[in-house]
Amino acid sequence: MMEALTFTFSHKHSKGTMKKLATPLLRRMHRGFTLIELMVVLVIIGMLAAIIVPNVLDRADDARVTAARTDVSNLMQALKLYKLDNQRYPSAEQGLQALLTKPTAAPVPSNWKPYLDKLPNDPWGHPYQYLNPGIKGEIDVMSFGADGLPGGEGRDADIGSWQ
Repeated sequence: MMEALTFTFSHKHSKGTMKKLATPLLRRMHRGFTLIELMVVLVIIGMLAAIIVPNVLDRADDARVTAARTDVSNLMQALKLYKLDNQRYPSAEQGLQALLTKPTAAPVPSNWKPYLDKLPNDPWGHPYQYLNPGIKGEIDVMSFGADGLPGGEGRDADIGSWQ
């Protein structure tokens, strides 16, 4: 359907005021959005958010798992250096703290030096666990995952030196 295009024009009224004459086409161009149009846009935005937000949150969990694996690997490297210098790993009682300060409990290392500047917590704020003897290896270093409890699946799964 074709509509005639007319232009708005104004002329001075006898009292000096401007009188505007608007056509139906121009009135339609200046009207706002209907409630239905706004609702459709909001539904589309909601659907996009429902698709995108879980993907972004999963990426954050993946990054935490990667950071925990990196920390465990770094702790294992420091423990291996400790063993090279002292012919043994720290005891379970000495724990990972033996990488920061010289242990006073037996067996006292003969050639100790600092192996770390600070002991990190896992990405979820829990301390890393150290087992000597280990369950999966000679020693084990692990994070209990997001829930901070042994076992679990998904983001709650343990992340250890055996992986």
